[in-house]
Amino acid sequence: MILVLDIGNTNIVVGVMDQNKPLFVERLSTDSNKTDLEYAVMIKTVLELYQLNGVDFEGSIISSVVPPVTATVNRAITKLLGKPALVVGPGVKTGLNIRIENPAQLGSDLVVDAVAAIAEYTAPLLIIDMGTATTISAIDKNLNYVGGVIIPGARVALDSLSSKASQLPRVSFEAPKKAIGTNTIECMKSGTIFGNASLLDGMIERMEEELGGPATVVATGGLARFIIPHCRHHIIYDDTLLLKGLGNIYYKNMEKKK
Repeated sequence: MILVLDIGNTNIVVGVMDQNKPLFVERLSTDSNKTDLEYAVMIKTVLELYQLNGVDFEGSIISSVVPPVTATVNRAITKLLGKPALVVGPGVKTGLNIRIENPAQLGSDLVVDAVAAIAEYTAPLLIIDMGTATTISAIDKNLNYVGGVIIPGARVALDSLSSKASQLPRVSFEAPKKAIGTNTIECMKSGTIFGNASLLDGMIERMEEELGGPATVVATGGLARFIIPHCRHHIIYDDTLLLKGLGNIYYKNMEKKK
């Protein structure tokens, strides 16, 4: 059993993998001001909710797009498990064939998502990850990572709209009853939920054209469950995709050491 963590700009995804089976997934707030002890207490609390503690784990793995927080969380993991985590980055075996201009620029979260999707679904693939940013990764029929898209995240855009336009209120992240709103709040909800769903539908069509045909579309990330049900394309929602990718990479590297 291994502890897996993905450090994003807004949330830290915490989960546990038992071989290839995810046991749970939870989210903590990312805060660069927190100490390693504070993170250790938070992670320990999550584990205790599932009747687990440090001695239950053979190891751990971290992917991160927030370098200042990575070392802090890794020290927290060391306090809990007695040894540091494997951190996805240079020198870590992933098995992913990356065919972009500068492979070093590819975020570790996108690498992990791609590794998991290739292992579980049929290529070609489009992998949607909806968090602080919305990303769509493209895997061709030969299992090469060939590029992707980065879009401002749905919640980031909604919060920015409310903060920059004095007459627009903050609204809850939920779908309205219909696309044509009859008041400000319903109009904002429609634009956020249906607008982002339409954006994804349009990007899927454009990217499938460039891939040369239909693709398996998989979605993950904290906001995906709000948007995906309103898309017109068939999209597989997999909330544990990233956890499965981290588990896959961890075991690849443990085999490498044997």
